Amino acid sequence: MTGIAIHRRGLMLVLSSPSGAGKTTLSRRLLESDREIDMSVSATTRKPRPGEVEGKDYFFLTTEDFGIMRNKGDFLESAKVFDNYYGTPRKPVEEALAQGHDVLFDIDWQGTQQLDETAPEDLVKVFILPPSVQELERRLEKRAQDPADVVAARMAKASDEISHYQEYDYIIINESMDKAFAELQAILRAERLRRRRLTGLSNFVKQLREAL
Repeated sequence: MTGIAIHRRGLMLVLSSPSGAGKTTLSRRLLESDREIDMSVSATTRKPRPGEVEGKDYFFLTTEDFGIMRNKGDFLESAKVFDNYYGTPRKPVEEALAQGHDVLFDIDWQGTQQLDETAPEDLVKVFILPPSVQELERRLEKRAQDPADVVAARMAKASDEISHYQEYDYIIINESMDKAFAELQAILRAERLRRRRLTGLSNFVKQLREAL
């Protein structure tokens, strides 16, 4: 029996959460520990900030070019945030998936809904919840990055964000970062083994049966 290569199609892993639930830390740990996944690079119409690199941090576009791409369907998802537009270019994501590489998305429930419409078969949706309201507020205050009014605004927004938990495939309650990260890794391992992601599998099974 000659060997038949079984390849894996990549997946799009979405992590969403209210601010302070640990999504950014989990994303960073995953990217540092797993070479098969990279962060999605968004396009934006805002001006580059000092130190930002084209193609690494963002694809920087004019408002006109962004509109042209959006009208052509070149974004998997897009949104206007304050006075600027943001979107996920379709081509680099689809190329990564075809090569068996996974793409990580740090987006909210609205962007996730759009991805669910454009690429549902490739999408794995994970929502991160805090163990309690008190712990969420404590984490926001501990970061010491925002003034009290900003923390209050984030807490007020959290209720709306959490209300969309049923739209996600998996829920992780982040009581312990190590435990939450282990659960995220388990989800990723299982999703990578889904039958629909394994190309060449039917030929492999056919050859197995013929050899019996």
